[in-house]
Amino acid sequence: MDFNVRKLASDAGIFFSRAVQFTEEKLGQAEKTELDTHFENLLARADCTKNWTEKIYRQTEVLLQPNPGARIEEFLYEKLDRKIPPRATNGEILSQFMLEAAKEFGPGTPYGSTLIKVGDCQRRLGGAEREFLQASSISFLTPLRNFLEGDWRTISRERRLLENRRLDLDACKARLKKAKAAEAKAAAVPDFQETRPRNYVLSASASALWSEELDKSEQELRVAQAEFDRQAEVTRLLLEGISSTHVNHLRCLREFAEAQAMYYNQCHKYMQELQRELGRRCPDSLEVNCEPSGSPSDLLNSPSPLDSDTLQIEEVQPPASGTRKARVLYDYTAADSSELSLRADELITVYTMPGMDSDWLIGERGNQKGKVPVTYLELLS
Repeated sequence: MDFNVRKLASDAGIFFSRAVQFTEEKLGQAEKTELDTHFENLLARADCTKNWTEKIYRQTEVLLQPNPGARIEEFLYEKLDRKIPPRATNGEILSQFMLEAAKEFGPGTPYGSTLIKVGDCQRRLGGAEREFLQASSISFLTPLRNFLEGDWRTISRERRLLENRRLDLDACKARLKKAKAAEAKAAAVPDFQETRPRNYVLSASASALWSEELDKSEQELRVAQAEFDRQAEVTRLLLEGISSTHVNHLRCLREFAEAQAMYYNQCHKYMQELQRELGRRCPDSLEVNCEPSGSPSDLLNSPSPLDSDTLQIEEVQPPASGTRKARVLYDYTAADSSELSLRADELITVYTMPGMDSDWLIGERGNQKGKVPVTYLELLS
């Protein structure tokens, strides 16, 4: 206990003396050992690297996990050194809701079957997002965090130690300067013509004491200078390693960009597949108001190439080539005699005519013939 109290008192004394020294340096009342220009540039470069790395790291966390509550939870698990429990992505949760809704509405209904298709696409999107988050965390976030929590802490510790060595060196310089001034003053005071031997003895004794103090201060200065130079070299080597840190972060940044590009490519691919499955128009049986292209006046003034008044379906002949097989996705009831009623899962022959609306095809089933909507069909090769 006695040792701890003494150490505490010693540390408090050192802290107080250094605080006074800092204040005097700020007020210009004490000399300060300046570092060379190259060293100052290394310090500025290191501080810039730390600040921007920290900002990029924090914003990347926000990009990968926008939910602040989830980020705090992951942070606590990391600090407690516990495994983070698996968490479903938003796309996977939405997929689960859509698939459950499809069961309630009936998988055989147009709405239910569409929910299944969209839900499956959302599940794949969620899976791609999970892979992207894992890849980005390993290849980008982890190296940045390792720098901030590892290399930068080492650099900060050595910089603090260097600052303490500088303060000790400046304190030794101040003591040496004070000792030289006192010795000069003591040497000037003795009067060898002094008639009182006692005064001469006292003056000579003071001069000897200050001479001894001067030798001691010079020895302490040499030790402090050696420790400062050694610590400056260690800190310089660590600061020069920032260049290697930049190279490592550059490689990680490229891997992050590649992972992000792969993720968006997968999402684009999945959405294109979903669009092909759903078609370009909403099924009429769902009674959804799909917006037609063109103005209302254009639609009224331009007759359909396959309108029953201008073209009789019975007169339409299939082309010599270009017919295809198609599978019917949903039941469809013909609106008039020019259209063909459809039954889900049946196979029909389809083809198009010059000038025909791209949303419709001519369908044939045996001797029956009529217009059929493209969105109800799956074209087979």
